[in-house]
Amino acid sequence: MVSGETPQAEGSVRVDSWIWSVRLTKTRSQAAAACRAGHVRVNGDRAKPAQTLHVGDEVRLRHGGRDRIVVVSRIVKKRVGPPVAAECFVDNSPPPPPREAVIQVPVRDRGTGRPTKRDRREMERLQGRGPGDHPA
Repeated sequence: MVSGETPQAEGSVRVDSWIWSVRLTKTRSQAAAACRAGHVRVNGDRAKPAQTLHVGDEVRLRHGGRDRIVVVSRIVKKRVGPPVAAECFVDNSPPPPPREAVIQVPVRDRGTGRPTKRDRREMERLQGRGPGDHPA
């Protein structure tokens, strides 16, 4: 067994390190940045990167446009393989939206220039916005 696979004796680890270790983010710096930006909550409270994490804690992570809700079942300090990482938490996340439900962004052909007023109104109609509904 690898030393990072076994539960640690003290039973706690930094939240950014654990998020990276169980492969919820690609890099530890991404995990720390998510914590600093307020995208990570532990038991309902905003988490700083150095906050300790214990078995049984609920971690909510907003990453990649998706909410992940996991409950810690094992503490690991080093990055582990995907099969072992899947055993380290219980995933209570809602299922990702189907691909058809994802909003389609209108694409203009290259070289067609700026949209005309008629084109702009057509794009706003397709997006469900009215003529006076401009984002602030």
